[in-house]
Amino acid sequence: MYDYDLLVVGSANADLVIGVERRPGAGETVLGSDLAVHPGGKGANQAVAAARLGARTALLARVGDDAYGRLLLESQRTAGVDTVGVLVGGAPTGVALITVDPSGDNSIVVSPGANGRLTPEDVRAAGCLFQGSRVVSAQLEIPLETVVEVVRNLAPESRFVLNPSPPRPLPQEVLAACDPLIVNEHEAKVILGDSAVGDTPEDWARILLAKGPKSVVVTLGAEGALVASAAGVSRVPAVKVHAVDTTGAGDSFTAALACRLGAGESPARAAAYAARVGAATVTKEGAQASFPTAAEVAGS
Repeated sequence: MYDYDLLVVGSANADLVIGVERRPGAGETVLGSDLAVHPGGKGANQAVAAARLGARTALLARVGDDAYGRLLLESQRTAGVDTVGVLVGGAPTGVALITVDPSGDNSIVVSPGANGRLTPEDVRAAGCLFQGSRVVSAQLEIPLETVVEVVRNLAPESRFVLNPSPPRPLPQEVLAACDPLIVNEHEAKVILGDSAVGDTPEDWARILLAKGPKSVVVTLGAEGALVASAAGVSRVPAVKVHAVDTTGAGDSFTAALACRLGAGESPARAAAYAARVGAATVTKEGAQASFPTAAEVAGS
């Protein structure tokens, strides 16, 4: 019996968000809206998204002993996430500087802060969390060596889900553990590198799959998503909505997909559900504040 449906190992940031008519060019200053501060970070976002969908969720992360860190801890606890694995201190809380244009598209610069101090030793010290988790999810806003240690500490029957964002080349040990590796177009091309042969998402997925993951999911924004495994490649249609703010959409998609896969659903069905969750997310402003509950998804 698992204690948790999902253990998220990753980043926790304060999102500092400004709305702009357009993003500035080099050397240019533009005026924006009033500053809004939201709890964020890809790891913290995934944990809140999963908990709001009803999953028993824990977070392994590091925040600073400061106001932003307290904001992040409060948001996790309010959502129902177990924060026993959230470590405090060592550096200031990570911060993401986000601009959002009228179409809902965003640009993000991240100062990792305490996220960069989440170490392999922290992972080894949290062994009981790994042993009690059905699915473990990670991203790359923490050190890559820490993600490698996550893979080495997985329980024998646990499933590992990785969204390699921000993207970088991955060691074979990490690729081989992914089930699935979840990438968007940009992330796919970075990981493929010199292996980037072919022009279609189906091509990218097949080549990524050949690099070792047990399964691959390619998210395609308004074009939906694509699921690839040894059983074949299939498309998942997008859910049409009016996008207000895309911040956090990828994180809610990943969390929903991980939870549904852990519950035994097929990759295609899990991805279809995750697409609905991601679509609901972009209809509201902010990241964690926009994540839907399971009841909201069912009614959409």
